[in-house]
Amino acid sequence: MKAVFFDFVGTLITKRGENRTHLNIIREVLRRSGREDLDPVAIWEEYEKESSALFKGLAGKSYVKIRDVDTEALRRVAERHGFTVPEDFWEISLEMHARYGELFPDAVETIKALKGLGLHVGIVTDSDNDYIEHHLRALGIYELFDSITTSEEAGFYKPHPRPFQLALEKAGVKPEEALYIGDNPAKDCVGAKNVGMLSALLDPSGERRELWENCDFVISSLKDVIEIVKGLQG
Repeated sequence: MKAVFFDFVGTLITKRGENRTHLNIIREVLRRSGREDLDPVAIWEEYEKESSALFKGLAGKSYVKIRDVDTEALRRVAERHGFTVPEDFWEISLEMHARYGELFPDAVETIKALKGLGLHVGIVTDSDNDYIEHHLRALGIYELFDSITTSEEAGFYKPHPRPFQLALEKAGVKPEEALYIGDNPAKDCVGAKNVGMLSALLDPSGERRELWENCDFVISSLKDVIEIVKGLQG
């Protein structure tokens, strides 16, 4: 075992933090539009539904900028409720992600422990380049990673093989020498498996139990990765 790669949202940062971030994005958009009479929670829920549907259709396909997908999702909601999407919507989004993003409590110690074992530690994420760099710097962990591979750079969304292959190329390791950790069995475990990497599913609540068979390991916390790697190193 020579390399460990992580997904980002839902793996290194919490969904709770993402939800808080997105809700505050909606609040700011409504404030800018003079529509604070609208319920931000209801608008946020509609936005999440639109965004999820759009991203589900992009899985494994050629890359489309996430800023464009997010803007389109919000535009659809705005059209229904009579408000406008600010021209600087993406800048609002970046700022709110930087302000409200939340790491899992054991994320930093896990990354540092893996690096202490002499491993290449990287990220492979469905992300625009500016988003991931801005967010990692705001969290204070950008410098901890040996490589960062985005779907924008690879030209495809997971589970397409290219993001994983590009990450392996950057690390200079073979697929069987790498472990990928994510929270989405269909995109993360299947994508890693298809290129010959091992995979670990972060599933703290066990809610994805019916999909565990797609993954080589299932963990309840990030620090479990350390023991898995030690075992694989023999």
